Amino acid sequence: MSLLWGAGSPPCWRVQITLEEKRLRGYKHRLLSFERGEHKSQEVLEINPRGQNQFKSQGNKLIPDSPAEQALLFQRLMEGLGLTDKLNSVVYYDWFVPEEERCDSAVKRNKEALAAELKLWEGYLEKAAAGSYLAGAFSLADVIVFPSVAYAFRFGLSVGRFPKLAKYYRLLKDRPSIKASWPPHWLDSPQGYDILKDL
Repeated sequence: MSLLWGAGSPPCWRVQITLEEKRLRGYKHRLLSFERGEHKSQEVLEINPRGQNQFKSQGNKLIPDSPAEQALLFQRLMEGLGLTDKLNSVVYYDWFVPEEERCDSAVKRNKEALAAELKLWEGYLEKAAAGSYLAGAFSLADVIVFPSVAYAFRFGLSVGRFPKLAKYYRLLKDRPSIKASWPPHWLDSPQGYDILKDL
């Protein structure tokens, strides 16, 4: 098994956390450079991203058996993808939008949408049991959502304004699978950014 990954990329990080949770170690891996466009190489484009999970019975269970817990997991998982989109629309606005098309009102709308989304997640975590994960036990929902939450704090999200998300972040950041897959450049330069400080 081989893994091609980009450091700090939430989708890549999700795969790395899953591999750690399933205790699938010893695989070959190669860090791709986004700056050099290696993630768009022919080798990467030929990989089928829709493969099936061959390792369901190995390592930690990431999808619960209970239909109610599965429903919550899949709801949070899908909403987590929306969180990622809203986060990217703010953090990478200057990257995605050509300079001549940028406007303050779009930035403001994107930040307001992200703030509303983060408040929604604060509410979800308010309803979760104390010290809990998104769907009870650690699950695929956490694998999907945690990298975006970590990214938000890396880019300056206020711990004081989003205390439930901060508590969730602290709960997961030292989990072995997450520590083992932590973006190496975040270790080399722990100081983040301040793009979200006023959110």
